[in-house]
Amino acid sequence: MAEVLISSSSSEVREIWKENKGGGWAAVAAISFIFIWQIFKYFFPILRCFVARFRRTSPSLSPPISLSSDDASLASSRISDLVPDGDLKSLIDNLDEKENETGNGKWENVIEKSKTSLSYEAKCCKPKDGPLKYLSVTVFENCSAETLRDFYMDCDYRKQWDKTVVAHEQLQINKESGTEIGRTIKKFPLLTPREYILAWKIWEGSNKTYYCFTKECEHPLAPLQKKYVRVAFFRSGWRIRQVPGRNACEIKMVHQEDAGLNVEFAKLAFAKGIWSYVCKMEDALRKYSSIRPLQSSSMTAVSLIQKVPLELNAIIGAAASDVATSSGSSNGTNGHKNGANSQKLKRKPSKKMIANGLLLLGGIVCLSHGNPGVGAKVAIAFVLKKLSKRGSSCRQNQQS
Repeated sequence: MAEVLISSSSSEVREIWKENKGGGWAAVAAISFIFIWQIFKYFFPILRCFVARFRRTSPSLSPPISLSSDDASLASSRISDLVPDGDLKSLIDNLDEKENETGNGKWENVIEKSKTSLSYEAKCCKPKDGPLKYLSVTVFENCSAETLRDFYMDCDYRKQWDKTVVAHEQLQINKESGTEIGRTIKKFPLLTPREYILAWKIWEGSNKTYYCFTKECEHPLAPLQKKYVRVAFFRSGWRIRQVPGRNACEIKMVHQEDAGLNVEFAKLAFAKGIWSYVCKMEDALRKYSSIRPLQSSSMTAVSLIQKVPLELNAIIGAAASDVATSSGSSNGTNGHKNGANSQKLKRKPSKKMIANGLLLLGGIVCLSHGNPGVGAKVAIAFVLKKLSKRGSSCRQNQQS
C-alpha cells in the first residue's frame, strides 16, 4: 500500500514539474503534503494500537468505578464490621507473644542492628496454619509517637520514598467505625506486580499509645485483574508508644503475608534487605517531621482514631504493671545480691581468718623442716576444726 502511494505521488510530481518547467513549487508542496498525510493515515492505527497495549501493561491504577447508592450503602455497612475490636485483642496478644506460648511456633532471631539514632531487631516463627510470622521492634531517637504514627500511615508520602509502592488509592472510609479501605500496587524485581486490597483501623490507648490492625478484604471498586497478583492473606499490626524516660519512640510490629513467594527465598530476602529499608525509612521520617504541617488534611483512619475499649485498656494496664513489677523485683533481687557480694568482696579479712592461715602455714613449715610429728598435729587440728564447723553449718541448714 505504501509503495503504491509513493509511486503514484512521484509520477504526479514529475508530470506537474514537466508542465510548469520547474516553476511549480506550490504544486509540489501541495502534493508533498498529500503524500505525508496518506503515510500518516496508514501508520496511525498501528501507532494507536501500540500505545494502547503499553498502557494496559503499565502498573497504574485503573479509572475508578462508580457505585450505585444501594451498593454504596451495602459496602458501608460491611466496612464497619471488617476490623472489629476482637482483632485488636488478637493484636495485643501477638505483641505480648502470648499466642506463641500455646505451641504455635518457636521464635527464631533474624536480625539485630543499631546505630546512634536507630535500632532494629526482628525474629520470625512458622505457625502451623499460616505463612511466616515476623515480630520486629524499631526505636527512633528524637521522635514523638504522633509524628511516627502520621508518617507510617501517610500512603501518599510513602510513594515518594518506598520505591516498591507504585500506586495507592483510598477506596472507602467509614466515619462511624473509623475503618479505611485502600488499594495498593507494589512491584518486585522479576515478579508480577502485587495488588493489596486492605482494611485498617487505628486505636488510641492511655499515655498516647497507638494501635493499628490491617487485614485483607474485598471491595466492589477493586475487581480482579489479570495483570496483577492479588494478595489473598495479609495480617499486620503495630503498637507505637514513647520509650519511658527517653526522647525516643518505639514501633513494635507483627506481620504475616502470603504474596505467593517461596518461604525460604522470602526469608533470605527479608534478612538481607530489611536493614537498608529501615535506614531509608528513618531518612524519610526525619524529612517528614519538617513537611508534616504542610500535608493536606483529608479524612483518613488517622483523623478518625478510635478509643481502646475499657476492658482491653484494663488488660493492657495489668500486663504493663506485671512487667514493671517483675522487672523491678528482679532488679531489686539482683541489686541486693550484687550489693551483698560487693560487701563481701570489700570486707577485709578478719583476725580469725588470719590466725587460721598462720596456723596452717606453721604446720606446713614444720612438715617441710623435718618435724613431721608437730607439723602433722598442727595441720590435722586445723583441718578437723574446719570440718567440724562445716558439719555443724550443714546440720543447721537441714534443720531450717
